[in-house]
Amino acid sequence: MRFTYAEAMTDPAYYIPLAQAAEAAGYTSMVVADSIAYPEESDATYPYTPGGDREFLDGKAFVETFVLSAALAASTSTLRFTPFVLKLPIRPPVLVAKQAGSLAFLSGDRFSLGVGISPWPEDFAMMGVPFGHRGRRMDECIEVVRGLCTGEYFEYHGEFVDIPRIKLTPAPRRPMPILVGGHSDAALRRAVRLGDGWMHAGGDAGDLDRMLGRIAELEAQRDVPRTLPFEVHVISLDAYTVDGVKRLEDRGVTDVIVGFRVPYQVGPDTESLQKKVDHLRRYADTVITRFA
Repeated sequence: MRFTYAEAMTDPAYYIPLAQAAEAAGYTSMVVADSIAYPEESDATYPYTPGGDREFLDGKAFVETFVLSAALAASTSTLRFTPFVLKLPIRPPVLVAKQAGSLAFLSGDRFSLGVGISPWPEDFAMMGVPFGHRGRRMDECIEVVRGLCTGEYFEYHGEFVDIPRIKLTPAPRRPMPILVGGHSDAALRRAVRLGDGWMHAGGDAGDLDRMLGRIAELEAQRDVPRTLPFEVHVISLDAYTVDGVKRLEDRGVTDVIVGFRVPYQVGPDTESLQKKVDHLRRYADTVITRFA
């Protein structure tokens, strides 16, 4: 089992010391949140809060995902970094491939690309991308990023993306895992069909069991050999006890994502840096050390 530390919507000055503390404590990786802008007016709802509200995001600092990942990678030596998750279809996939491949290369292949589809039409509108057919656009973007991150010449002629035969260098020295987030059946199928893993965003334990079962079913039906072992990253209350982690491991979970405060709060994060470090160290001492 591998352990990922999650912290978001806090003082940006905290991220580097937190990444260094997580590395020292024995965590495998750290996730990096993605958000471009917060619209003043919106009718859209957030899928991961009970009431669908997203006012908690107003005024929260989000350092651009690749910039923050690069800064954290430069400040550590073993910790991995994964966007959780990058809103891929609102971005030009060739540029994403360039950013991700460069970051993987400079970090010594300590970068995995977590991707998802934004639930908000405003994200698409502000980036000049149509909201319709976003699922098919997402599929094409994944294929383009994967093809360009091989370091070989690659061309693509799809419904949404059309590029001539090009090569991006530098490229990752080893294949860069692409992890797909989302809870819909389409997202689970996309993760197994096009991804190297799935990222779960939390929620009801019964829903997680159902989704893990569906992932296992889809993986058993897959008839194309994998280049990389399939990863399953989850948020679960089971992750906070040794027995619970073992239960998740028995269900095929490879990585647990743990955080130590509820981030969906209106207003600034008032928790001190030292308290955050104490939380992550305490978890490492009581749980991570049991799986070393």
